[in-house]
Amino acid sequence: MSTRTLISPAQLARPRGKVLYWVTFGVVVTVFTVVFLGPMYWMISSGFKDTQEVVRTPPTLVPDSFEPENYSRAWDVMDLAGLLGNTLFYAFGALAFQLVLDVAAAYSLSKLRPVFGKAILGMMLATLMIPATVLVVPQYLTVLDVPVFERNLLNTPWAIWLPSVTNAFNIFLLKRFFDSIPKELLDAAAMDGASPMRTLRSIVLPISRPILGVVSIFAIVGVWKDFLWPMLTLPDPSKQTLNVGIYSLSNGVPMNVLIAALTMASLPTLIIFLIFQRNIMSGLTAGGLKG
Repeated sequence: MSTRTLISPAQLARPRGKVLYWVTFGVVVTVFTVVFLGPMYWMISSGFKDTQEVVRTPPTLVPDSFEPENYSRAWDVMDLAGLLGNTLFYAFGALAFQLVLDVAAAYSLSKLRPVFGKAILGMMLATLMIPATVLVVPQYLTVLDVPVFERNLLNTPWAIWLPSVTNAFNIFLLKRFFDSIPKELLDAAAMDGASPMRTLRSIVLPISRPILGVVSIFAIVGVWKDFLWPMLTLPDPSKQTLNVGIYSLSNGVPMNVLIAALTMASLPTLIIFLIFQRNIMSGLTAGGLKG
């Protein structure tokens, strides 16, 4: 069965068709490159400008002044080392809880078939339709006075970790991948005497590395980019995350130094995406086919 395209192979084989194709391709690539990389270039280059040049209108494409010490000033003045350490601690703690609890929930819903499993999954997915801002108040009241335990979790890592565990989207991704694992493979393990926990540990997890990588990236980036929730639950400046700390210390800081700090704060997640973008796409599509 042949696939119809906008330009037929016969037209594309002609010299005029080839020229038109490559011109269109070049224009599209150039436009998308400018749209997506333009703001990033402006942010990085503005970190090298002096204070007057940063606010100049129209802005300069190439910095007239070159002040790389803005980045070292931002690192010291805004205590980026401490804020970065806090953010990494919160991010990898949230990752550990999600890998343990979300994997257990997804495996149970996919392979253990609990009673009312479909209803539970449906209710979990229904939470994705609720705007995150609507949940801020009840979540804040919960961490302010945890039911049963009667503990105040403000200014503790638990205020970041516990809400991040209930991630219905990650559970859905994991369940979809587990559904694609052949049932015969798990039946063979059961016939050899493997318990469900042993099957999960020795068979399911080793072949689930792509989707576990995706969930790990989502967990880290989710904590890294969050602003409102850490600002509410971590009022202590020594325990704040990178985004909240930069916002809190931005008053009185020159614009070029602030932009340099924002550039350094955004680089880790950008590097993670560039390194693992192939893993992200393969993990998202890994559960699409069964076999």
